[in-house]
Parts: sequence; structure tokens; C-alpha cells
Amino acid sequence: MALWKDSNTGTSTASPAPGGSPAPVHPREPERANVASLTPEAARRPAPAPQRMDMKESHIASDLTIEGKIVGTGHVRIAGRFKGDVQVDGNVTLDSGARLEGHVKAGVVSIGGELIGNVENAKRVELLETGVINGDVKAGSLTVAAGSRMRGQVEFGYEGETRAAKGDTKGYGSA
Repeated sequence: MALWKDSNTGTSTASPAPGGSPAPVHPREPERANVASLTPEAARRPAPAPQRMDMKESHIASDLTIEGKIVGTGHVRIAGRFKGDVQVDGNVTLDSGARLEGHVKAGVVSIGGELIGNVENAKRVELLETGVINGDVKAGSLTVAAGSRMRGQVEFGYEGETRAAKGDTKGYGSA
């Protein structure tokens, strides 16, 4: 694995285009050093949150009230009110002051507003300081901030594993 770019200029290893004529050679861009800036402004900026680049985020604004169902791929951010189920292959974020009445199935669920309903099969659930959950949570991991509130049952750390799938019925009644 090379750590430095090849300094040869003017040479092209591109194969000819299917029509027989050689591919056009583009002038090289100026090389950029792979070194972080030493200015204080750059050090203060937070690192961007890791997200899949191909997933878009849909946003329900704070002045909207919507009733229905959300199903699909991508991230959903709710700042207003939504009544219905949300099932996405992405993340669901419920902003502070927002309200969601319905069940949520998503990869990561971050709750800063009020959720009235269950969270099912999430990889991670984050209950923020201003968050409220009235319902059950089943997730791989759960983070609960001081000041948040919850009423319901919680199962975490099992990563989608169920007792029935394992065939383990000891201590849980007769089979």
C-alpha cells in the first residue's frame, strides 16, 4: 500500500475508449496534503456524524401535523406532530418538542420529544434529556439521559434474539 501519491506527471495508464481513440487526459489537480489544519477554528468544529451517504433524510417541520404511515429507506427527522407507524431502514430522530403517536421500527432511534408507542428491533435507542417514552422498547442498546422519562417495559442487549428461537424455556413457564 503506497502512502504517497505517484509524482509522475504527464503519463497516462488509461486504456483506450471502446471506439478506438484514446481517452482524454485531464490535467492533474493540485495535490493536497493529508494534514489537519492547525487553526483554532478547525479544532473547534465537531466531527460530522457518520451517516450512509446514499441515504437521504426526510423532515417533518415543527409547524406540521401529519397522520399516516412512513415506510421506506432513509432517515426521518420529526420536529412536528406525527400520528402513525414509522418503519424505515435508517434512523428516526424525534426532536425536542415533537410528538409521535405510533410504533417505530428503525436502526437508531433518538428521542428528544414525546413518543407514545413502542420501539421494536432497533440497534440503538437514545432517550435524550428532554425525551419521553410511553411504551415498550426492544433494542440492542439503550442510552438514557438524566431528566428523561419513560413508562413501559425495556429489553436491550439481546440484538434481536428471542427465547423461543433459542428453545430456552427454563424459568419462563412450561413448554
